[in-house]
Amino acid sequence: MINNDELILVSQKVDENDPQPIISQLLRIAMYDEMKAYEAYVKIIEKFGMVQPFVHIKEAEARHYAALVPLFQKYGVEIPFNSWPVNLQVPDTFIECCELGVASEIKNIAMYDHLLTYVIEPDIKDVFYRLQAASYNNHLPAFRNCVIDHYNVANTMQGFNQDQIMEKIGEYQMILDDMLSGNMDQGKLTQMFSKLNISMLGGAALGAAAIALLNNYTNKEEE
Repeated sequence: MINNDELILVSQKVDENDPQPIISQLLRIAMYDEMKAYEAYVKIIEKFGMVQPFVHIKEAEARHYAALVPLFQKYGVEIPFNSWPVNLQVPDTFIECCELGVASEIKNIAMYDHLLTYVIEPDIKDVFYRLQAASYNNHLPAFRNCVIDHYNVANTMQGFNQDQIMEKIGEYQMILDDMLSGNMDQGKLTQMFSKLNISMLGGAALGAAAIALLNNYTNKEEE
């Protein structure tokens, strides 16, 4: 079974020229992304055990799904087919899973920013804002801390200077700027953190760089 609107669901962008009603696109895009997050975290737990923050966030994603279902019922929209259990692959290491979590939650926040520009109905707007807030206030910080804690504990740093750190931050800030302009995808952001894995940054220096990058992004989102 497939979704006829798969391209819209994956793009996470409303297509005003598509015959499917806007309200249907909005709900289906949101649900499809929440399904993806839930199934990804389920697979990570299956591979690495009952690890945090994935256990708590998986439970939260289930609540997100439950919050959306009444809207589908009220507005007569069909819930998309969940193809993620067979289409998702889990990264090889736990830290890559945390990096994937950061990328996914940032993308989720940006998705709701886009969808909310089309929402008229107060109840849909309320649910979308609440789900976005959960990603921004809870999920993203949890995954961000997972990444930072890993490198602070696992790495030691020798021979770096402030100019090198700022140069590296600037390099990856260009990638985040792509996201703000609508050109970012999850693969690019995950690649950014993969590059950080093997960069000359480590320990507290890498933690500082990661904080600076993510705080810079979230501050722009608030403006």
